[in-house]
Amino acid sequence: MQTTIVSANWLYDHMQDPDLVILDASQSDNVSGLTPQFEGKYIPNARFFDLKKVFSDQESHLPNTIPSVQAFEEGVRNLGVSNHSKIVVYDNLGVYFSPRVRFLFKVMGHHNVAVLDGGLSAWIAAGYETTLQLDSEAFEEGEFKATFLKELVVSAKDVFHNINSQQDLVIDVRSSKRFEGSIPEPRQGIRSGHIPKSLNLPFKEVLHEGRYKLPEDIQKAFKQAGIVSDQPYVFTCGSGLTACIVMLASEIANKNRVKVYDGSWTEWGQSEYPIEKD
Repeated sequence: MQTTIVSANWLYDHMQDPDLVILDASQSDNVSGLTPQFEGKYIPNARFFDLKKVFSDQESHLPNTIPSVQAFEEGVRNLGVSNHSKIVVYDNLGVYFSPRVRFLFKVMGHHNVAVLDGGLSAWIAAGYETTLQLDSEAFEEGEFKATFLKELVVSAKDVFHNINSQQDLVIDVRSSKRFEGSIPEPRQGIRSGHIPKSLNLPFKEVLHEGRYKLPEDIQKAFKQAGIVSDQPYVFTCGSGLTACIVMLASEIANKNRVKVYDGSWTEWGQSEYPIEKD
């Protein structure tokens, strides 16, 4: 299985694979203001991956942060996921929540996971059937065991030290106006601006109509944003979610090592760390 993105046709052709697990990562709202086109429809046999209430740290004051290894293991076992599972994840916004799910599995040491390119919309456009409810049966408990890969995640302290060392290139995927600090942040109490010496590549620039652009077009988007370095990339956004969209785009088109600043601007923007405005 491709471990970046798969097509609706690929997914349909492999629906009978006993190791395949389909996860629906759709959520009821998002700060980007995107509206689902097919609410209340699901890919057959899909299981709900609850990013907000199960697969984020419920004790953190920050949204969407990585859950503990124990909580992640318990959550995916309850979904019938084991280490031999082949996972395809999608959402009903094309590509939005699903790359975050893929990132979480990668952080927990599971690499046999891919995003459905175009999400539910692509599945329906290909003419495949949907159901009106998610698979909610009591799944046979999985045997998933995580191996946490700390090298894929950086902290605010790491990012602060990197301002001077410049060992990594920090890429902010929020909109240009949020990056520039010319509009207020959607979350209250968060300063406007960006991390010093970071570059801006809005996540929408790597997508076209809810699907990933071709690798050469993704590379072009990176170059137009001034991102031409062979350094490792650290992706950041508002809360660590859309950062994963561009992280996956980089894996599709580039060879750089990739990481995520999990606290992202929600953490940085309410801290004493320095900011810049353009």
